[in-house]
Amino acid sequence: MTEFNVTIEGSGKHCHVRRETLERLFGAGFELEVKKWLSQPGQFATPQKVTVVGPRGETSISIIGPCRKADQVELSMTDARALGFDCPIRESGDLRGSPGCKLIGPAGEAVIDEGVIVAKRHVHLTPEDAEKYGLKDKQLVRVSVGGDRALVFDEVVARVSPEYATYMHIDYDEMNAAAMTGAEPVGHVTA
Repeated sequence: MTEFNVTIEGSGKHCHVRRETLERLFGAGFELEVKKWLSQPGQFATPQKVTVVGPRGETSISIIGPCRKADQVELSMTDARALGFDCPIRESGDLRGSPGCKLIGPAGEAVIDEGVIVAKRHVHLTPEDAEKYGLKDKQLVRVSVGGDRALVFDEVVARVSPEYATYMHIDYDEMNAAAMTGAEPVGHVTA
């Protein structure tokens, strides 16, 4: 049996946009600014925000850079329900059949036909760590956390790529369910 500890990071509601969508929302030639570099190499939080319009409401969310090949809005289940979306729980990039929405920026609007999801919990792994722990890309693992609201996250997808750093990502609904606050929480992975 494989066992190791991993740092867990909470991921708030955010979106990824294509270059074309970014320019519709912010104007021709606009470039995303780096507010904070994230744990995944090359990924960064930006100060740029857009409004996501759902069937029952709207909310402001941050854009994560750099631009991607597809527009994608990631919400927690709580956010999705409040906005009136019936979102599938999916891995990033698996957008088939997911709802679309309107995005509003300071210079314009864009309608995406699909791309609103609740992200499936996952552990990013470098190929070296995956080999060290005997894990394969897309393998499902369990991650347990201790504390006052100890719990086990089941059906966690191992995602292996040389473009990743080894961290687990869950949304704030899941962080709150385990009462994870303050210092970086650590989960115990078993496979």
